[in-house]
Amino acid sequence: MTSATTESVAPPAPASLRRRNRGDPLYRGVVTALALALPLLLLVLVAELAVNARPAMRRFGWGFLTSSTWDPVAEVYGAAPMIFGTLVSSLLALVIAVPLALGVAIFLTEFAPRWTRKPVAFLVELLAAVPSVVYGLWGIFVLIPFLRTYAVPPLKAALGWTPLFQGVFYGNSMLAGGIILAIMIVPYIAAVSREVILAVPASQREAALGLGATRWEAVWSAVLPYGRPGIIGAVMLGLGRALGETMAVTMVIGNRHDIGLSVLQPGYTMAAAIANEFSEATTDLYLSALFEVGLILFVITVAVNALARLLVWRVARGAAIGSKAL
Repeated sequence: MTSATTESVAPPAPASLRRRNRGDPLYRGVVTALALALPLLLLVLVAELAVNARPAMRRFGWGFLTSSTWDPVAEVYGAAPMIFGTLVSSLLALVIAVPLALGVAIFLTEFAPRWTRKPVAFLVELLAAVPSVVYGLWGIFVLIPFLRTYAVPPLKAALGWTPLFQGVFYGNSMLAGGIILAIMIVPYIAAVSREVILAVPASQREAALGLGATRWEAVWSAVLPYGRPGIIGAVMLGLGRALGETMAVTMVIGNRHDIGLSVLQPGYTMAAAIANEFSEATTDLYLSALFEVGLILFVITVAVNALARLLVWRVARGAAIGSKAL
């Protein structure tokens, strides 16, 4: 007796499923193209800056970074005062903003009542939404008169013997630019620092409290050391934001192409130079020098932000939320 074996045949897939399966490769290709678009745009931007900056790079070489001469008439250019002003104003902003931003982050995560955390965090982060030109106007009409009348005279009386506070203060200065930048980067540092502190495991807090530490001692000895790389990353993100700020700084820093140790004297930044002089550049070498300034600013900003991201990811990878008991 022979038995016939019948093979089971799967029913055909519905037409809608077949159409969806055909659409998956298309969807994957579109998403991949969009993901590659941003790195490609970054490379195109670097290439464009480098190509346009090549005449100035060939003409001045490394001396462009160390020379203080900026003479469009003689077509001799050096970016040292701009680089110096950019770094000094940004570092001055960090000196002012970091303690304030860390204080806000620690208060919101460890000490603030629950009903105040979200409103205060929202108000702090709202500072990032204010246009930079508004900060510049506020600096001209409020900050500079306040510094001239109330803040600088006591500083000169107490610290006038130091090189940092010598000279006549006219208003537009490195100090005014640093304060404006500090106000603008506080929400960035505070927001990232808050997330980093929340990412510290609850066991860190509980262990310190179990050993008899106060809440402040627990924060200082257990929470902040654990999240130090992320907090440093937050600070460097703020530094990257300060390095590239243009409009507000241009309106209050004085825009003088000179290197001086006193923060009461005017200064210049790379972003301010590009904003002020790009429309006035009438020769190819002048334009090329400004493109090289933009390339230097781009490289510095990208390097700082990339390092900051790596430090933040080092802490945030697989982190837990903060202790709800505190």
